[in-house]
Amino acid sequence: MELPTWVWLAVLGGIALVIALDFWLVARNPREPSFRESLGWVGCYVGLAAAFGLGVVVLAGPGHGGEFFAGWITEYSLSVDNLFVFVLIMSRFSVPRENRQKVLVVGVVLALLLRAVFIAVGAEAVERFDWLFYVFGAFLVYTAWKLLRQGDEEEAEFHENAVLRVVRRVVPTSSAYDGARLTTVVGGRRVVTPMLIVMVAVGTTDLLFAVDSIPAIFGLTQEPFLVLTANAFALMGLRQLFFLVGGLLDRLVHLAKGLAVILAFIGVKLVLEALHHHGVAWAPEIPILASLGVIVGVLLVTTVASLMTSARAEARDS
Repeated sequence: MELPTWVWLAVLGGIALVIALDFWLVARNPREPSFRESLGWVGCYVGLAAAFGLGVVVLAGPGHGGEFFAGWITEYSLSVDNLFVFVLIMSRFSVPRENRQKVLVVGVVLALLLRAVFIAVGAEAVERFDWLFYVFGAFLVYTAWKLLRQGDEEEAEFHENAVLRVVRRVVPTSSAYDGARLTTVVGGRRVVTPMLIVMVAVGTTDLLFAVDSIPAIFGLTQEPFLVLTANAFALMGLRQLFFLVGGLLDRLVHLAKGLAVILAFIGVKLVLEALHHHGVAWAPEIPILASLGVIVGVLLVTTVASLMTSARAEARDS
């Protein structure tokens, strides 16, 4: 896709405006949103992503439009897995409920900035070294195998990453929150509050998930514009999704299996298309519409199977 600079600036400006509005709304009225409010906002963000995707279809063709939708749905489904860890982070740091929205907004902004750097580096690397598709493919298949081996019943745990450990060690931190403030004064000394630590935890933890998701979306499209926008639309509604599905996460008992199938499929797709590109006659190119169908189909089957399993478990326990 050959896009003029003004298109990049307009799209990135629009994304920044939406995020700024989101932050303003949270800062204006800090509280835990209701299920109905969260559902409305999630619908709004999904509608924005769908409208953008349709715009890509009209202006750039159904091929690129399909790549955007496949990438966005994949990133969005993988982001649901992130929510398990976000719940653990909120619990680990005892974040007050009225401040959780602010933590998520700032954490998502930090995650998006880090992902943008990751995407830029990945796009340049893929452009220069096409053998990386074999590496990405093998890595995704390995990640899928790890997800399957992990099992549905294994308890998720939060472990502080290296960045968070450095921040906690270098930056003086108070032991108590001071409302939603990022800094406070303790004993005449300016220190940061746990709010800042939690925001860093959310943002950097998301980047660890991006180690899986960025190679996955490069398996669906090599267009940096589509990779970046798909990630942006997947992350922008993550705050509302957190409150919407927070109580339903325990019901998605087969989510890991579904994500494993999607990652394995994309990994195999990457390897096959790399072989095809290098002249291996028997290796097919998998159409983007077929990829989109597989991703949507796996997510539907996973969701229905999870809800049925949870319903049967509740019936046995009652």
